[in-house]
Amino acid sequence: MKFGVVVFPGSNCDMDIIYVLKNILKQDVVKLWHKDTCLKECDFIILPGGFSYGDYLRSGAIAKFSPIMKEIIGFANAGGYVMGICNGFQILTESGLLPGALLHNNSHKFICKNTFLKIITKNTIATKTSNKNVIKIPIAHAEGRYYADNKTINSLISNDQIIFKYCTADGEVNDKINPNGSLLNIAGICNRERNVFGMMPHPERAADVELTNQDGMVLFENIINYVIN
Repeated sequence: MKFGVVVFPGSNCDMDIIYVLKNILKQDVVKLWHKDTCLKECDFIILPGGFSYGDYLRSGAIAKFSPIMKEIIGFANAGGYVMGICNGFQILTESGLLPGALLHNNSHKFICKNTFLKIITKNTIATKTSNKNVIKIPIAHAEGRYYADNKTINSLISNDQIIFKYCTADGEVNDKINPNGSLLNIAGICNRERNVFGMMPHPERAADVELTNQDGMVLFENIINYVIN
């Protein structure tokens, strides 16, 4: 399986993703520069975290105009798999590949800490075979507050597009545990076709025994097993 990890000016989590996929999971991985106009026959595209273009205007607002995004949008619309993590999630919403928007945290502060996520649906290739309902994955963002209008939220619910919600270690979803003010504690969603995924937490930072946390590994393993098989 061949993964493409997109690198924008200001990306800083690209090598984290590449390390997990290449060194730990032994996958074929290539970097895709933001000015590229070819996806190099990749099977799965990942938009990593970071601060693309310095997060000027809005996070992801400039990155959506990079030449590579035209190719990625066409790839996704044709059924290709695309995943955005943190800044990558922001870019996916700015590009219209996912609904809603990521706004400033309600604290107006950058937040970096471990969070617990409740897996809301197993109907995605990333969560399909997970034997856990709650996983611990770190966040690191200033603009992670998921927002959408009522019509969009109702559509996400009715179409089972909400993948993760922030929760307690026991899986309770409540306002107190919400780290950034996201509507309904939403931490990750997918599109209706279930081939484009976005999440604010960083599973690549919870995928190595050296980090004493491998909860994020199950997402990558599920993706690999599904696409290969």
